[in-house]
Amino acid sequence: MDIKVVGAGCDKCDRLYENVLEAVKLTHVDATVTKVEDLIETVKLGVMTAPTLMIDGRQVIKGTVASVKDICRQIKKLK
Repeated sequence: MDIKVVGAGCDKCDRLYENVLEAVKLTHVDATVTKVEDLIETVKLGVMTAPTLMIDGRQVIKGTVASVKDICRQIKKLK
């Protein structure tokens, strides 16, 4: 599973990234988690709102810091 947290390094983006790492641990999913802060890469991904959580190329959460529980739900749904 490929998980990306997209945002320009703001506090919300950092918190979402930490929540994603925790959710990956809790769900025991084999995932690569990356943080995308580069503006050009963000535009290439089609992201217009930060922070955004992408799982396997899909934007699943936009503009909010999702809870660990919500992220676990998204991971399980797309697993």
